[in-house]
Amino acid sequence: MQRPTPKDVEIKINPTKYIVSRTDPQGVILFANHYFCEICGYSHDELVGQPHNIIRHPDMPKIVFKLMWDTINQGKDFCGIVKNLAKDGRYYWVMTQFMPKIDEMSGKIISHTAYRKAPPRKAIEEVEPLYEKLLAAEEAGGMEESEAVLKDFLHQRGESYNDFIDEITGRHTPAIKLFFIAMRKLFAH
Repeated sequence: MQRPTPKDVEIKINPTKYIVSRTDPQGVILFANHYFCEICGYSHDELVGQPHNIIRHPDMPKIVFKLMWDTINQGKDFCGIVKNLAKDGRYYWVMTQFMPKIDEMSGKIISHTAYRKAPPRKAIEEVEPLYEKLLAAEEAGGMEESEAVLKDFLHQRGESYNDFIDEITGRHTPAIKLFFIAMRKLFAH
């Protein structure tokens, strides 16, 4: 029997734990909680000072990150389903919400905090085929083609990306809303 390579092995996120990181406005990691370090396999010292894309999995379409940056750079929250890459080559799925922190005096974004938890398996099963289509479009015609595929997908559903994520994750349910509210209160500073 052939052993799976690390790239074929999923790290299951404990549904009772959460991953938190904070970056500067350019995405350089300023803080990583203990569970983040445990899951991704990097120490806190290895993460701090690195761009957050240190954990970017090649199965993630660039258009999702463009959408995320466009949203959070407008000072708005962003929620998504993301496949991340651990240091040892394994992967893990998270439901993540990025929240910008804005300086009250200048009105400028001073940091972004991301709160992550285990997504419902159903959400992964729904988003994976979409991400595969977006990656194929990206390989064929660049990010513009991938963006066109995403816009067409959302147009056919009659919803925004946020609506799609809310629907497949149940993010609009009281329990998940409370989770993100609690995280924001706990880590706001």
